[in-house]
Amino acid sequence: MPVQSLQNTDVIVPQHTPHPLLPFLQSQSQTTLTRLYQRPSSCLSIFRLLGPIERQLIMNLLWLESALSVATISAWVLPEGKDAYDSALAVMTGLHIAQNSAVKLALNPTFKSSLRQAITGGGSTGSFGVPTDKDGKRQSANIENLDAYALERWETILHYMVSSGQGQNPTKPSQGVLYLLQRSGLMNNAHGPALQITSSGFQFLLHSPHDQLWNLLLQYLHMAEERQMDLVEVLSFLFMLSTMDLGREYSTEPLSETQKAMLEDLRDYGLVWQRKTSSKRFSPTRLATTLTSSSPPLPSSHSTGGSHTADGTGAVALSSGAAQQGFIVLETNYRIYAYTDNPLQTAVLNLFITMKYRFPNLVVGMLTRESVRKALGNGISADQIISYLTTHAHPQMRKNNPLLPVTVQDQIRLWELERNRLKSAEGYLYKDFASQADYEYVLAYAKQLDVVLWENASKRCFFGTLEGHANVRGFIERRTGSV
Repeated sequence: MPVQSLQNTDVIVPQHTPHPLLPFLQSQSQTTLTRLYQRPSSCLSIFRLLGPIERQLIMNLLWLESALSVATISAWVLPEGKDAYDSALAVMTGLHIAQNSAVKLALNPTFKSSLRQAITGGGSTGSFGVPTDKDGKRQSANIENLDAYALERWETILHYMVSSGQGQNPTKPSQGVLYLLQRSGLMNNAHGPALQITSSGFQFLLHSPHDQLWNLLLQYLHMAEERQMDLVEVLSFLFMLSTMDLGREYSTEPLSETQKAMLEDLRDYGLVWQRKTSSKRFSPTRLATTLTSSSPPLPSSHSTGGSHTADGTGAVALSSGAAQQGFIVLETNYRIYAYTDNPLQTAVLNLFITMKYRFPNLVVGMLTRESVRKALGNGISADQIISYLTTHAHPQMRKNNPLLPVTVQDQIRLWELERNRLKSAEGYLYKDFASQADYEYVLAYAKQLDVVLWENASKRCFFGTLEGHANVRGFIERRTGSV
């Protein structure tokens, strides 16, 4: 059959950001991946996650019955695209999709067979889920209800992250979700019994909902072996969900015990809906069906208030007109006007500003030394605050150059430097030397070891690191002959 050439592209090869799941898959053994590739839905999902060059190479090799020589494939590639081709080939080899050979290139037979089946249909493996017949007694959840359920569960998690430990009483997610947030490093209880958001957690809020979801799911995958769960079953179930139809009900009967146990966790994250925990049916939400696609993971809306809307590009899992276009106006007097009525966006702002007024669609606050230092104390950096204000700047602000007032940016960084003026270090203070000569002799030795943190010649004392104490102490004992 005719083969599509890689030369049918522009000289400039577009850059593709690898999906965060791919490095995790590449770290797995060939045996694990081969088991995963036995499921057509898994192969189709992984194919979606790959870059355009990898997908083109796979489609060119998929319907060939024999291997293709590397020289023939190299002839498809322009000189300018060789690096991109080599990188794509390395990804395919790392995933054991392509067999590693310097002479011929062929797809993994298991992957090839399953992907063919996924594209052409057929088979009775139940890899894409087993739909159930409509229940005449009970009305199944429609798409609007599923979207509302997913949004409520996801916003509960995010709202707890930004509100816990801030003197508020947000709705607490399940213990499984709380444990996952701690294991991910997004929250900790370093400042008291209540969990509080960390620097990584605030950076998490700056990401798109799709990246946020995969951030948590990757940690869930790392925890799978600790919980004695079959990793292949966990991955295949996530991939199965991503290929299901939104608004349909599926049977739990064909699921493995591991996958049935996952249903409880995925309900807490808002990925699946069940009428009750013992139900033999479940419905995937939009969060699940868009796991391996570029579609928005949460329902979008054209509302200007942004109270219950979301898209795939705005941070904090929100996608109202305000979130898409930006909603924050920052003045040179440190006053902030946020045109939003979304409680989650308001809670995020409350992490680093002092609230002054609240109106139905407007929040007014101030960036103050105390509010910024409070945020810094919770692990949020000055650059993260500036990045958040930049990301969500109002369209009117984007006419400015620079976008944010320089004086405000500088002051936020100065407040951070002010807090970081003092640094603590464990060590030992050496003092009470018999003479100036003894002091200078020991100090010179400590400086040779590069263990001196502070010195005061007038008082004949210096402070050394914890690691260097044994050497300095031994040197003093040898010189004085004392114990």
